[in-house]
Amino acid sequence: MRQYSFFDRLCMVADSALKTTKGIYDTAPRPNPASEVSEQEMTADEQAHAANLMRINHTGEVCAQALYQGQALTAKLPEIRQEMEEAAQEEIDHLAWCSQRLSELNSHESYLNPFWYASSFTIGAVAGLVGDKWSLGFVAETENQVCKHLEDHLEKLPEQDHKSKAILSQMHTEELKHATTAIENGAAELPKPIKAGMKVMSKVMTSTVYYI
Repeated sequence: MRQYSFFDRLCMVADSALKTTKGIYDTAPRPNPASEVSEQEMTADEQAHAANLMRINHTGEVCAQALYQGQALTAKLPEIRQEMEEAAQEEIDHLAWCSQRLSELNSHESYLNPFWYASSFTIGAVAGLVGDKWSLGFVAETENQVCKHLEDHLEKLPEQDHKSKAILSQMHTEELKHATTAIENGAAELPKPIKAGMKVMSKVMTSTVYYI
């Protein structure tokens, strides 16, 4: 297996950042879980609400992608770096699914995605520098918080929006798996102030991306 230098990995991160923030994704290797679900009629307000929630979920996946890329860049152990890179690749499916759903709902991805990508990448890179167990701790806590958001959105989506619900349900299963894998690989329990700070940052993101 080829061993990439730090500069090689930096170029790969830059490529990933451009693709993610510009909405250019590789073809999803797995079928969209909503592809066989029929579209149900919604009012204009219901459609707009569904689109705003899916925009939040898309940006959440942008943040997850950036977090994993930042951690992979600075991770100390090769096996941890590989795990982060594989997780980031899986998140691309989620990005593609959410992006497709936004298009179907006649909406757009958040204009703030470059800012949120940069912020999450910085957090991931710092976590990787501090140590792999803390880096995994950020993964576990991030994925747990994402799961809670997905559960909340599954309840808030219009009852007849079965397509969005199919996507979020599949994402929830896989995000929970990522959290469990991180814990099994030695994730450290983050201090309460850091968890609280992550929740505040998440709240700011969801509050702004719903509209922008």
